[in-house]
Amino acid sequence: MAEPRKTPLYAMHIKYGGKVIDFGGWALPVQYGAGIIQEHRTTREKAGLFDVSHMGEFRVTGQDPLGFIQRFTVNDIAKGAIGRCIYSPMCYPTGGVVDDLIVYRLGEKEYLIVVNAANIDKDWAWMSEVLKGFPGTNMVNESATTAELALQGPKAVAILQSLTKTDLLDIKYYHCLDNVTVAGRKTLVSRTGYTGEDGFEVFSAPADAEAIWEAIMAAGKPHGLIPVGLGARDTLRFEACMPLYGQELDAERTPLEAGLGRFVSFDKGDFIGRAALLGQNEKGLERKLVGIEMVGRGIPRHNYRVLDAEGAEDIGYVSTGSYCPSLERNLGLAYVPAAVAEEGRKVCVSIRDKAVEAVIVKVPFYKRQRPTKA
Repeated sequence: MAEPRKTPLYAMHIKYGGKVIDFGGWALPVQYGAGIIQEHRTTREKAGLFDVSHMGEFRVTGQDPLGFIQRFTVNDIAKGAIGRCIYSPMCYPTGGVVDDLIVYRLGEKEYLIVVNAANIDKDWAWMSEVLKGFPGTNMVNESATTAELALQGPKAVAILQSLTKTDLLDIKYYHCLDNVTVAGRKTLVSRTGYTGEDGFEVFSAPADAEAIWEAIMAAGKPHGLIPVGLGARDTLRFEACMPLYGQELDAERTPLEAGLGRFVSFDKGDFIGRAALLGQNEKGLERKLVGIEMVGRGIPRHNYRVLDAEGAEDIGYVSTGSYCPSLERNLGLAYVPAAVAEEGRKVCVSIRDKAVEAVIVKVPFYKRQRPTKA
């Protein structure tokens, strides 16, 4: 079996006491000494620093980068001015999801696409096929030559601002700025993240990643900053109901079923999956992603069966479930028939072959107060 790949920040994980595991072929920390719950709460209350260098980055330039990207995304990328970041699912002709990604518009004809680590090869192959219809447009896989850190939490602005002369308050939520000097290194900074908190993602050359990490940790010490692993990254994104590919999204589920209809722009023109999604939209959904809260004791884990209110019949399954440290509740995201997808509806979850009572609740479970200038 092949050894897991190491990110440019592997030495930092060892130095800071990370419990490193094989995560989809990458050696990454599931947690550090503080533990998952403390890392989660510290990110919500102060700040956390994450290594997300395993993510994929594709740069698109040339004759018609916008037309190319519009073809395989369901959101309208044309609405993005330079410096805008736009989230979009990418679909198969069936409407099922290839991946979800973020498109960063860096210039008049220059875009950076950030994709999920586990899907880099699949996404590259899929986009490369689409690219054949756009001669003169170029796509370069920069995943191996890009490091990425995420600084998240209410103290993120104060921490990062101490390391750059650029006014970070000028970078609005889901916007980015290229050629920002952070700790003396050239970076791309975006006001994005996967935690539900305010914060930034910092892209750099791999050789600069350790120095940037150490500078952020030093600047963050007075603010209570700690390094955070994969465990808390998952509970943070789950509380904010941000989808995870392979759980809320995959080839069998559509963005509409996943509650991502606001990211589907039917009026932007043709795109891969449009006909299927339009048909589903007109016909009505057969199943939907909902939030559930346990009434009885137990945690609804991934792939646990969801049963009707009497606990007699299978009606769906849990895509993600966890104890939520910020809310101190046992919650889950689950796919159920659209006919029962209403808040307050009683259901059950099969836990150790026992039907445990639950109720459908509003999502997202957690929503931060947005800063007025962001």
